[in-house]
Amino acid sequence: MFKKAVEAKALQRLSGADKKKLRRNVKDKFRLASDADIDSLLPPKAEISVAKFPNRILVYGVEGGFPVFFDTDGRGSEIYPTVYALWSAPDLLPAFTLKGGEVSRFVINGADLMFPGISIPPDGLPSFSAGEPWAVKVPGNPAPIAVGATTMSSSEALKAGLRGKALRITHYYHDSLWESVEGRFVPNAGFFEDVVMADPSLLDSLVSQSGETGASNHQTSDNEGEVEPATSSDHGPTSAVNLDDKSDVVEQAATELDGLRITENTSSNESRVEEPQSMSIEDVDVLLDSCLLQALHTTVKDKDLPMPGSTLWSNHVLPCRPSGVTLDIKRSSFKKLSKWLQSKASVGLISVKEDKHKKEVVLFSVNRTHIDYTSFKPDKSQPAKIEQSNDQTAGESSSQKALEIEEIYKPNTHVISIFAAVGADTGGYFSAIEANNVVCAYVEKENLVKPNDKAKVILDATLCDALFKGAIKKGSSYPTEIHKKDLGPTFISRMQAHHMVTRGGDSVIRKGAVRSIQIMTERRQGNKKMTKLSGFETFLLDADSLASELQKKFACSTSVAELPGKKGHEVLVQGGVIDHLAKHLIDQYGVPKRYIEVLDKTRK
Repeated sequence: MFKKAVEAKALQRLSGADKKKLRRNVKDKFRLASDADIDSLLPPKAEISVAKFPNRILVYGVEGGFPVFFDTDGRGSEIYPTVYALWSAPDLLPAFTLKGGEVSRFVINGADLMFPGISIPPDGLPSFSAGEPWAVKVPGNPAPIAVGATTMSSSEALKAGLRGKALRITHYYHDSLWESVEGRFVPNAGFFEDVVMADPSLLDSLVSQSGETGASNHQTSDNEGEVEPATSSDHGPTSAVNLDDKSDVVEQAATELDGLRITENTSSNESRVEEPQSMSIEDVDVLLDSCLLQALHTTVKDKDLPMPGSTLWSNHVLPCRPSGVTLDIKRSSFKKLSKWLQSKASVGLISVKEDKHKKEVVLFSVNRTHIDYTSFKPDKSQPAKIEQSNDQTAGESSSQKALEIEEIYKPNTHVISIFAAVGADTGGYFSAIEANNVVCAYVEKENLVKPNDKAKVILDATLCDALFKGAIKKGSSYPTEIHKKDLGPTFISRMQAHHMVTRGGDSVIRKGAVRSIQIMTERRQGNKKMTKLSGFETFLLDADSLASELQKKFACSTSVAELPGKKGHEVLVQGGVIDHLAKHLIDQYGVPKRYIEVLDKTRK
């Protein structure tokens, strides 16, 4: 739902009556929430704003804070808390626990939660009904990583053998809603760029508890010396069992942590990097500057500029923080990402500019001769890890460019009886080959092949109605047989045509045939050329991202406008780049040439 960044079309404050209504809806929706939880998320005297998005989603948040709730249908019936709200009130929703931290890679990449990835408690699957909001947690970490709605009830899940989709994820850590917050943060050191593991602080407490228990048992055994087996059974075995249980928990949590070793030496725990909560404002400022310089030396390349500030923060600065450290811009003296970047620009290290369209600061260039840059010595142990994540990101971005277009068909009232007769799904989508197999299965089942001419099929009442009812002129007689080569095309023509567009992990099914992209060049005032691009939404291309890329590609100004009198947007590119633009869509995004229409009004 928040896989792609979408700009809000309106932002307004809630009135007093609307705030009370929102609080009532939240209290009715989340029965586990206490009054204190609701007051902390929606303070009675605070100003609450709502952001309205083009897809009818409403996002509620306290002004100057973080988004706390979002409404997927805009009517108040499908309200979910954000991960920021769940980090503040973890008991707001019941939660499924994953089988391991590695499973979180799929969830925070936008995949729905499947039953095989859920850890079932010893007392069995908890009771729930379809459509309930649930959170997702990682073992050993109390902070939820995602929220969604159940796809079936617990009884239906048990009947299905705990297979299939358990939770339709609506929002997750690292999606566009989380990244849209300026000064975003993570709740603990278990949250990494591409995976969420157990919280090391909880792991430390488990280790210390198990160490104390072992020491007490050792002391008891020294004091007692040799004892009779019957006497030692009163205390020894019980203590041993408890210690083993805790050791198992510690060992399981240790396997969840990537690259983190557990030792019994308490001095190693004390020498770890302090959490941001205990760091002073000056220490956070120094850490910010260090991470920025590390990123400028290792991952930020001049060819990638200009770069949005949010991308610089999430993809470059945050990965450069020390392992186990939470970096929060709000704990610095700058409080906001834009102010911090502007302060670096004021000393000449970088140059930035505010993008009024996207309302964020954009990094334009890096002064690699600046004294701060030249005097900084980057950490040699970090680039390998960062470059690996960059390679993974590049692989993901290249996979998103893979475009697949498939023509599919859905049964309608004409042919639904044929699908029902052979036991096929009457509400599903079928390719042309699959639809042809359905009608052939019906012919074989009813034995309709003409005995003395195997190339023809006899039409019974059901098949005749499916193929010709409503298509024969009044007064004309219905055919009694059809050639096999005409059976499939005639049957498919009676179905409802659709098309499915897939790009990377996103798929969209729409009615009708595929609509082409229109590229048109015309003259404006002063005999200047302007190229218009529209219809790209069909191929899952975002208007703002496309405009930003074309601006860098053709070194010209671009803008996004709504299509007059139609749904959708158009990208306006300065200059006559009609041929280059069509080639770019084919090479870069894989749009087939047959789906691109070109019109040059400047040629006479």
